[in-house]
Amino acid sequence: MLHSFQHRLAKSPAPVRLGVFILILLLLWLPFAAPIYLLVDNSNSASIGAMGLLYLEFMLLVWVWGRTVHRQPRIFQHYGLEISRRNGWELVQGFGLGWLVLCIVFGIEFSLGWVTWHTPGLPWQRLIQEALMVGLGVGFAEELLFRGWLYDELQRDYPLRTVLWGTAIPFALLHFIKPLETIVRTFPQFLGLLLLGLTLVWAKRSQRGRLGLPIGLHAGLISAYYCFNVGQVMQYSHRVPDWVTGIDGNPLAGLMGLAGLGSIALSIALWTRFSHSRTV
Repeated sequence: MLHSFQHRLAKSPAPVRLGVFILILLLLWLPFAAPIYLLVDNSNSASIGAMGLLYLEFMLLVWVWGRTVHRQPRIFQHYGLEISRRNGWELVQGFGLGWLVLCIVFGIEFSLGWVTWHTPGLPWQRLIQEALMVGLGVGFAEELLFRGWLYDELQRDYPLRTVLWGTAIPFALLHFIKPLETIVRTFPQFLGLLLLGLTLVWAKRSQRGRLGLPIGLHAGLISAYYCFNVGQVMQYSHRVPDWVTGIDGNPLAGLMGLAGLGSIALSIALWTRFSHSRTV
């Protein structure tokens, strides 16, 4: 009976597979998450613990899902999470590109007098360590989720254009699980997150499905933002409207950040075309 269910599930449409996967994940997570939220007084610590547990269960379920539903024992490698020198070098390149673009954006804003530089509140060594941990952690987690699992499930049923938007839109929307007044105030961030989601899909496709470049690019952008903004290395002078530099200090919610993301998307598109022309 179980084997028959797995076979029917593998042949089911993508929305059904996604729904079953999420339902199983929640059923596995809630019995452990509820006590964490009830017993831990610090809401931030409880949230970190519960979400960390959720992601660990997600990775375990993905491994089981790949072996039993899709008959792929190396599902993470199938997603593009391969351990190779090439994938590692692409991760480093993406990380450097993310840093470079944000440095250029903030450098232009500094030259125009839109931001000022300050000594960080934390020691540089600690700030950089925290930025690396946050950037690589979030970059790995979100790329495996959106450009790995979700991308793979959609591409089994739909054409590439549908997969592109089917991964980018949920990526942007899930960053808006916030109170309604915050969503309305920070809505311009949606455009930046949507463009970032599209760019990360293009980055994956430019490397024949490997996740090194999108993970590195995602991690580089987050770690650079963490150092500059969260680390209070820079402050906005408010000489121009927030929609130019970024609402709530988020460069993705401003014209300058969108221009930076656009340059990344264009460079990836040009590199992909150049690489393909060389192989023809």
